[in-house]
Amino acid sequence: MPRSSTERNPLHAGYYADSANQARVPIVENVRLARDTYRMRFECPEIAKRIVPGQFLMVRLAGLNDPLLGRPLALYDTVCDSVGKPIGIDIVYLTVGKMTRRLAQCVAGDELDVWGPLGNGFPAIATDHLIMVAGGIGQTPFLALGQEYLGRRVYGATSRSVQSAHKVTLCYGIRSAGFLAGVADFKKAGIDVRLSSDDGSIGHPGFVTEVLRQVLAETSSENRAVVCCGPEPMMHAVAALCKRENTRCYVSLETPMACGIGICFSCVTRVRQPDGSWDYKRTCVEGPIFDAHKIEW
Repeated sequence: MPRSSTERNPLHAGYYADSANQARVPIVENVRLARDTYRMRFECPEIAKRIVPGQFLMVRLAGLNDPLLGRPLALYDTVCDSVGKPIGIDIVYLTVGKMTRRLAQCVAGDELDVWGPLGNGFPAIATDHLIMVAGGIGQTPFLALGQEYLGRRVYGATSRSVQSAHKVTLCYGIRSAGFLAGVADFKKAGIDVRLSSDDGSIGHPGFVTEVLRQVLAETSSENRAVVCCGPEPMMHAVAALCKRENTRCYVSLETPMACGIGICFSCVTRVRQPDGSWDYKRTCVEGPIFDAHKIEW
């Protein structure tokens, strides 16, 4: 049966990393934002001018083979020169293993091997109210997305056509106040920030899904959309809540990746097909953004 014009063939070359840039880039700065959390900036104009919110890069320490494999890190924001030309990229990461602990030790002038942009990025959807739900380090893809939907920034070489939202809200859940990272950046961009913490040290004491439920109760279900990134149980709960509330929901999966370019099949997730069956899809090339209501959680 032929596919409709809106349904992409999962074997289509557009899903692959054929057009990704690979480069050795200098680190400009590496600053601590919160407990175990850092923002790294590096020069990378060829990738910076093409990357869109939701896409990611694979990052390795230049000239080293331990760790051997790169790590996927989402776009936090692009950095522009005095005339607005993208020349660099910011990423935000949490130190949880050997690679990220070594990244935290890097200083200005050190080099990275990076390749990207990779992945499909967030869809350009029309919505009056974009609600972004983050858990842990899951806020990292949302600064650029929020700025795009508020009309403050444009991303991508061809400038995606994104209709501005009337409001953008970030529901951000963390373990405790010490892990709060980047909130000033979101507020500066004009994003409404709602916080929660597991230990009650800041914001709502409890799960971020409870904060989302409050935000949904304040808004009309007619033209709103939710995007989500964080631990899988949290994303599953957000998807279930949005389904009950008849709300569109897209998730950015944090599935561990080995290659980032669709070769190794180590990052697959189960996604429902139009006929009701499910099939494995690679997070790195068919994601990392998926319609939450189509995932077999």
